[in-house]
Amino acid sequence: MPKHSMPLQDLPCLSLQGSMLSQSKKNNKRKSKGCLSEGLDVECTPTELIQQWSPSHKHQRLISKGKENDSSQFVLARRSRRKKESTTCISWDHLPDELLLRILCYIPLQDLLRMTIVCKRWHRLAFDESLWHSVDLEGLTHTGSALQQVLKTGVRMLRCPRSFVEELDFTDIGRLQLVRVDLSSSIIPTSSLERIICQCRLLEYLSLEGLQLSDTIISALSKNPNLLQLNLSGCSSFSGPALADMLKSLVSIEQLNISWCEFNNNHVKSVVNNLSPTATHLNLSGYRENLLLDDVKVLVTRCPNIQTLDLSDSTLLMADCFPVLKHLTGLVHLSLSRCYHIHLAALTDLGKTFPMLRLLDVFGIVNGSYLSSLKKELPLVGINTLPFSSIARPTPATRLADCSMWNTKCRLRVRLLAPHLHVQPVVR
Repeated sequence: MPKHSMPLQDLPCLSLQGSMLSQSKKNNKRKSKGCLSEGLDVECTPTELIQQWSPSHKHQRLISKGKENDSSQFVLARRSRRKKESTTCISWDHLPDELLLRILCYIPLQDLLRMTIVCKRWHRLAFDESLWHSVDLEGLTHTGSALQQVLKTGVRMLRCPRSFVEELDFTDIGRLQLVRVDLSSSIIPTSSLERIICQCRLLEYLSLEGLQLSDTIISALSKNPNLLQLNLSGCSSFSGPALADMLKSLVSIEQLNISWCEFNNNHVKSVVNNLSPTATHLNLSGYRENLLLDDVKVLVTRCPNIQTLDLSDSTLLMADCFPVLKHLTGLVHLSLSRCYHIHLAALTDLGKTFPMLRLLDVFGIVNGSYLSSLKKELPLVGINTLPFSSIARPTPATRLADCSMWNTKCRLRVRLLAPHLHVQPVVR
């Protein structure tokens, strides 16, 4: 064994590492490598020694870097500034108006009104016409102020039945965009209603059931030639000549409900002599002695396309009206309730007289066992199935809970859970 070698068991385990570290400090880099190669030539060099002096590539970089720092050289460097990390959140201010309007389409009415006080931009967007296309104000208190503000938004479909409307101020309002309007059974001053109707030119569906009208309102309706369905049931305070002029102008009318108005025979004649031939559904009930057989003849001649006809409570009509009504070849639904001069025997042949007839209302004429007998005689006809007329009515009596208006629901609707909401302080 060479003199400079030492038995493996005689190497001091604790002092071995310390001696090697001190040796690395005393010698330069070239000399350190020489010692390493010299140690590797030794036959009994321990494995721990080889691992200490043969570090991985990564450790070599650290050691060499440390030795450079130990030298007399000093390097001044500037660390590059880190870029700001991109945030995943997008500010509302960065969204375009088109996208915000799309989002606002899903916001309820109350929340949309609250958004108007956030900032000027949101106030402008919250009152965009596209959001106020259809509004339902049923159940809202202080309807007058709310209605006045809603009309300024360019609303096209307005539902406001059974409401109390105060006097309205329309000094700064222009032409309205209303197409469908339901003000049935509301309490509204005639002067306010005149201001609304006089600014309408695009009406197609209108219900003013139970309201007090005027000749000014009736004349204003004549300026809406696209009117398809008109419900004036139970209305009052307008003349026969004004009614005649209106019906002459409504050349596209399909459904007209003008039952139970404060009419005399002149009003009835204004209807039958001027109703457009386009009419397919007519409710002319409630006129007792004012509707005569001659009026029925004029009506059938003028409007041969009628499919649904309600002549209930016309007490002067008798069985001789059936040969006249026979000319309505497309008649599907006939109502003759409480026409007491029509005998039961005359009803049994209606199946042959009106081959298309499917619904017959004869409340007050046929009851009890006679009703069962009539149903056997007319097996294809439903008898006394509809106690209320649905002609031109926005919401049939059997579907009042669904809050629809001519089979369409309004997008913005006052929640019934918060009927105390007052719009005026929010809308600016």
